[in-house]
Amino acid sequence: MATRSKDASGSAADHQRDLYSWLVEQARLVRDGRWQAVDQDNLAREIEGLAQQQFDKLEGAMHALLTHLLKWDHPAIRRSRGRVQTVQSQRQAVADVLAQNPGLVPRIPEAIAHCYRKARAEAANDAGLDENSFPAKCPYDWDEIIAREFAA
Repeated sequence: MATRSKDASGSAADHQRDLYSWLVEQARLVRDGRWQAVDQDNLAREIEGLAQQQFDKLEGAMHALLTHLLKWDHPAIRRSRGRVQTVQSQRQAVADVLAQNPGLVPRIPEAIAHCYRKARAEAANDAGLDENSFPAKCPYDWDEIIAREFAA
């Protein structure tokens, strides 16, 4: 664990008791250049958590997008203009996350693989179908996911 001074910077336990106040204090210490007083381990974990939240946002949008693509392509599920609008909305959400976080671009294949399993299960559940009604592996490449045209 990082060495910490016993001054106004508080203790590492403050991280658990009052995250907001702890974060404000850590930001102040960093801005003041008081590196020895910074709770380095917990601050690093919190920063990593923020990075994970951005990946989770990408996965959330990707999951919804893949679910609706699967539903659109399954012959037993009714196509609708609303589904096209949902696909467009989720595509924009994916694009927004990537525009704000270009460092996530190399993780797109990981997000697709992870989200496809959940999307497949959700599409099957929503339609009252067996998961085997949908391909076991994602049938869409990135270009199709992000730019395929639809006619409702």
